[in-house]
Amino acid sequence: MRREERQQLIVNLLVENKTVDLDDLADRFTVSKMTIHRDLDDLEQAGVLRKVRGGATIDAGTQFESDFRIRERQGSEAKLAMAETALELVEPGMTVMVNDGSMAAVLGEMLLQKRPLTLITNNAAIMERLKGETGITLIALGGIYSAKFNAYLGVVTEEALSRLRADIAFISTPAVSGRLAYHMDDNVVRAKRAMIASSTRTCLLVNHQRIGHTALHVMADLADFDAVITDSAPDAAVLEEFERAGIALTIASTQDPT
Repeated sequence: MRREERQQLIVNLLVENKTVDLDDLADRFTVSKMTIHRDLDDLEQAGVLRKVRGGATIDAGTQFESDFRIRERQGSEAKLAMAETALELVEPGMTVMVNDGSMAAVLGEMLLQKRPLTLITNNAAIMERLKGETGITLIALGGIYSAKFNAYLGVVTEEALSRLRADIAFISTPAVSGRLAYHMDDNVVRAKRAMIASSTRTCLLVNHQRIGHTALHVMADLADFDAVITDSAPDAAVLEEFERAGIALTIASTQDPT
């Protein structure tokens, strides 16, 4: 088996199980542990996984978010539920901003249901899907392309956003703890903040499994958002904390504001 094939199978196992064990991989592929170590090193360098003692994981850490190619294959039901709920905030004729990420990519395609729209995005998956669609004025933000996030980021992106204005921005995050939303990449944080600053209204999208986690950088206070959408109710203590802080939380699975 070629190295590329073996590494793709490792990625498939990670999508299915979230973690892999070094010894199990060596047995499965009938290769040495050192070979598996090199495979995991290659995939970690590409931003696909992070190595842990005895194996690897795609679970987000404070300084790690898995590659877009991993995330787009995960949690499709939750993404669809959140996107459908977010879509209720959009009316034809609006100017909408959508950020990077696999969750946002699902929403981006659904926005076709609300055309005519002007759509501003740095998300390469959305650009590819919506280019040429009638009824969509697509403003594609330039910048430095990041394969890890499948998005354009950096000073060029931020400068363009400073000269634009949207009716609403949809912002996704891999971590929420207390009243704060986090992200592990500083370039992504700056792009998201620029979108927040350039929009009249803002909506945060977060998988309920990411609530109670932090990342390296504080991105925003949840009170900065007009709406926060998640796919399933978090713990009662979290709900109480949100309520005390006046944070509007919508549970997409029931589409019932809490």
